[in-house]
Amino acid sequence: MIVKETKLANCFVLEPKVFNDSRGYFLESFNQNTFQKVTGLSVNFVQDNESMSSKGVLRGLHFQTGEFAQAKLVRVIKGKVLDVAVDLRKDSITYGEYVAEELSEDNKKQLFVPRGFAHGFVVLSNTAIFSYKCDNYYNKASEGGIIYNDKSLNIDWKLEEKDFIISEKDLLLPTLQSINS
Repeated sequence: MIVKETKLANCFVLEPKVFNDSRGYFLESFNQNTFQKVTGLSVNFVQDNESMSSKGVLRGLHFQTGEFAQAKLVRVIKGKVLDVAVDLRKDSITYGEYVAEELSEDNKKQLFVPRGFAHGFVVLSNTAIFSYKCDNYYNKASEGGIIYNDKSLNIDWKLEEKDFIISEKDLLLPTLQSINS
């Protein structure tokens, strides 16, 4: 597995070794020993989630607060998405900055999003099956978010805004500045 740190500390792109043959492929999507050895981070994933979405579906930018903050390891099983992680760690030199990575069934890349980040994605293919591991359990009372089109973040989602399909809940999310007030 190749692990590359992004411009945001403790946020990594993982590229598993893929073994292809006439039957298909095999890959190890996560190995805790390898991950800890390469990154120096110890994670204990306790919950796996999966979603299926159509082209233009934008989910995010979401996070969990306090004792329910979550680190995530995200990947695409089918299709292609633009995956985005925003650094919300107030003591970080990259606070308010983001990374965006195309994750797809073809490139098999994964993104490790540490605690203290907001996360979201938009589907670039006709459909996508998105899977992620979390190191903490979801808690509705601890959920938070930032509006996808926050001007201070200026995220290029790679699709025209008219093509987005966004939940009512996500359309009501505040700006980064609002959550800091």
